[in-house]
Amino acid sequence: MSPSPNADLGRRERQIMDVVYRLGRASVGDVREHLPDPPSYSAVRAMLNLLEDKGHLTHEQDGLRYMYKPTAARAQVRRSALRHVVQTFFDGSPTNAVAALLEMTDGKLSASDRERLAKMIAQAKEEGR
Repeated sequence: MSPSPNADLGRRERQIMDVVYRLGRASVGDVREHLPDPPSYSAVRAMLNLLEDKGHLTHEQDGLRYMYKPTAARAQVRRSALRHVVQTFFDGSPTNAVAALLEMTDGKLSASDRERLAKMIAQAKEEGR
């Protein structure tokens, strides 16, 4: 089963996935240690198993404990989630999504960010995208 965007995950499931991605692999105890106001050990274990059933995680045994790791690279999930956001909120238009990001008032683009974006746009133009 291939992971779908995190849109199908609840708040706590997203928090758990964030922890597992950040650590690379994690036990139930590791996840609990990094969650705000963590639920019980058995609740975290149940959520990890549910995330595994949904295809987002897999596990391997390490001594007496299970170590959970993502089934997809974070970049792949990020692209899938962004594609979902663009389709849902920007009528499938990457231009509208980028424009909205550029119009956000909470930050300014640095010169290096502008240069990087210009290079990416030029490359996309060369590739006919």
